[in-house]
Amino acid sequence: MLPLARWVMRGTPQAAGAAALAAIVPWLFWFSAAVAALVTLRLGLSSALVVIIAAAVPAGWWWSQGDVIPLASLLLVTLMATVLRARMRWSEALIIGALVGAVMIQLGIFLPPGGAGPLLEQLQQSSPEIERMLSQLNEQGVATEQLAGLLIGGVTGLIVLLAAVACLALARSWQAGLYNPGGFRSEFHALRLTVKELALLVGLGVIGMVLALPALAMLTWVPLLVSGVALIHGFVGLKGMNKLWLVAFYILLLTTWPMILIVLLLGFIDTFADFRGRMARSQ
Repeated sequence: MLPLARWVMRGTPQAAGAAALAAIVPWLFWFSAAVAALVTLRLGLSSALVVIIAAAVPAGWWWSQGDVIPLASLLLVTLMATVLRARMRWSEALIIGALVGAVMIQLGIFLPPGGAGPLLEQLQQSSPEIERMLSQLNEQGVATEQLAGLLIGGVTGLIVLLAAVACLALARSWQAGLYNPGGFRSEFHALRLTVKELALLVGLGVIGMVLALPALAMLTWVPLLVSGVALIHGFVGLKGMNKLWLVAFYILLLTTWPMILIVLLLGFIDTFADFRGRMARSQ
């Protein structure tokens, strides 16, 4: 895809056209967001506004049709690209992205038109077991519509944030391939949360639980997860291991919850232990 990224960076018309066209096509929103992020990373937010608007117009049309993911992904990845360009720290960009994603969930942006009520009615009509379960929850005083809305909004918001992180990584890899070969690999391998950043994430999670803002608790672990993934990449790179190990790792990460918990734990411990720094010094 690097030749395509090279063509996109020839000028604003090419970048704006590619971003707009990809945003129109269903399930190509990720390419549109990555193009906007690439231009933002390379030229800055003000120079990238034309490209961002070109991508936002068709993405906004999809929003009017009930699909919020393209526009939300574009906004998140543009925000994180701006922070990454200004601060040169992945951890800060991820934390800002998680915070804004949590705000989107709390505002109900990811709920379907009409809220979760119509969906619950359809589920009740389609399955007597679900209707019985929802009736039991109502008898126990559980606000089932509010719970369903939180689940729908939370899962959608999580998907959007992860998609935005992936688009940002893709754009950063394009930028490195075009202007700084090998730069993205070393930058991502070095990604590690500082103690202050980890404390901030823990504090935000606690605040979310205390103040009944579950979206904070749902998304603040994403930067820690990405840090753990970077640790695995760095370990494989330092040891010179076959890339198939990374393929196996991602298969386990996408299919098993225990692997996600292990990666989170590794990212947490690495904040204090700095495994990659120790391995580099030993070699």
